[in-house]
Amino acid sequence: MRRSSPSVRSRRFGALLLVALLVVPSLAPVAAATPGEQVAAAGTWADDAPPDPENDTIGWENGVWHNESIHVDQSDGLNDTELELFVARSMARVEYVREEEFDETVPVEILSREEYRNQTEGRMGDRPEYNRWNDQVWEAMFVVGEDTGSAEAIGETQGTSVAGFYSPRDDEIKIITGTPEEPTVSNATLVHELVHALQDQQYDLTNETYTAHTQDGDLGVNGVVEGEANYVESRYSERCGEEWNCVETPDSGGGDGGNPNLGVLLTIFNPYSDGPVYVNELVQEGGWDAFEERFEDPPRSSEQIIHVTDEEPESMEFEDTARNGWETYPDRGQNGSDTVGEASIFAMFWYQASQYGADTVNPRTLFDVENEYDTYNYDAEPSNGWANDRVFPYRNGEGEDARNGYVWKTAWDTEADATEFNDAYLRMLEAHDARETDDGYYVVPDGPFEDAFLVVRDGREVIIVNGPTVEDVEDIRPALAAGTATSTPEGPTATPTDENGGSGENGAKGGNDGTATSANPTETTGAGFGFLVAVAAVGIAALLARRD
Repeated sequence: MRRSSPSVRSRRFGALLLVALLVVPSLAPVAAATPGEQVAAAGTWADDAPPDPENDTIGWENGVWHNESIHVDQSDGLNDTELELFVARSMARVEYVREEEFDETVPVEILSREEYRNQTEGRMGDRPEYNRWNDQVWEAMFVVGEDTGSAEAIGETQGTSVAGFYSPRDDEIKIITGTPEEPTVSNATLVHELVHALQDQQYDLTNETYTAHTQDGDLGVNGVVEGEANYVESRYSERCGEEWNCVETPDSGGGDGGNPNLGVLLTIFNPYSDGPVYVNELVQEGGWDAFEERFEDPPRSSEQIIHVTDEEPESMEFEDTARNGWETYPDRGQNGSDTVGEASIFAMFWYQASQYGADTVNPRTLFDVENEYDTYNYDAEPSNGWANDRVFPYRNGEGEDARNGYVWKTAWDTEADATEFNDAYLRMLEAHDARETDDGYYVVPDGPFEDAFLVVRDGREVIIVNGPTVEDVEDIRPALAAGTATSTPEGPTATPTDENGGSGENGAKGGNDGTATSANPTETTGAGFGFLVAVAAVGIAALLARRD
């Protein structure tokens, strides 16, 4: 136990249910009473409440049993007492489903969506070198083009989609709402974030175990972190209306109707979609003990989550051979690189098919799922067979003279897998009217992905080089002859590679300014991405269908 905190309080901005900078005053706790006794004295318990146990037990929290009726009405927003009661019963129900005991009560803070967006965009916008590096990672994925920065695209996506998140740094849940004066909380959001609080109390989510150094590493770790939360949330929902009475939530419309980048959204949603399937497999085969064993040693790639496999990424070597002022970012990511992984590659091909009509994947297959705990299908031929990848952003010059590019080296299980990726990538370039030069380069003439490209397949590897012009591409990767495959490996790295293809020597910790986690804006989330998306799947489906 890190602390004793019986009431549902906000520690960062003040007292209980502090809303959008002190809109609602504090409700001081009664020193001699427990939360259950306080609420009971207010007359809000059901008349048929079972007697309290002599000792704290699974399925009972702060005076409330998991199967107990409570008087909570969200039609006019939650007051302090209602929120406290709602949280107490939800904690009891999470315990009951998860078969695990909370160590302490979880505080809840209410943030306005505007306040949350301002905080997030401020954190992401104050890192010019990191953002320049990260822009190239997302541009390599053909998700964020040169007309929009990655920080802006990620900030807009999370700002319009996030319903709440749990902060391991603050040990509390943050609920994001457009009506902070009359806040409402959905069962799904509250339960989801309470599972994260339980994880933090049991395993400490700020531990380095739950901090990956690449985008794909984060997706792998989040496969169990977010997978468990969504799995328990689903098991909880199955009981609503039959076994349990659940608090009704007025339709608030979710986000603020903004325009999230669907490629970003689909990428970060992978753990929430495929993670519950992965968790269900573990629980069905070995119970919660099997899951806990895996949670202590989580997966490190999205491939493991998508295909429910223990296959590890293979080692990958890279040597910088750039000339004429082109250089990498040695202090960013892992020796300057990021690994985007299978889920991100699928998101790239899906986004390009749905937004630009690229002949890569059928966008409608996204909804072809068979497992009851699955939301979207991330399984597609051009992204299957992934063995590893490394994106090395490059830079040349500063200010008005700044030029950017990248080398993206991918490895595949078989030559056939490499060929499928290679061919789909070329068809994606065709969707942007790319013309092929006599030397085998591709030039996209205009638009957000306007650049020159070199795409070379060598056996099980596909190497993509990008720069503003063909001459820049030649300078970034002079050893790679246009239109021909390399006959030998590109040479050893300067440092040993880890399981994700990069050295941990220069990789920053998650939440640090130098992290390779391309969507991780803040140190408050030891579980990976900085916003822990808790938005209803139907809402995302509507967004995606609108673009289909």
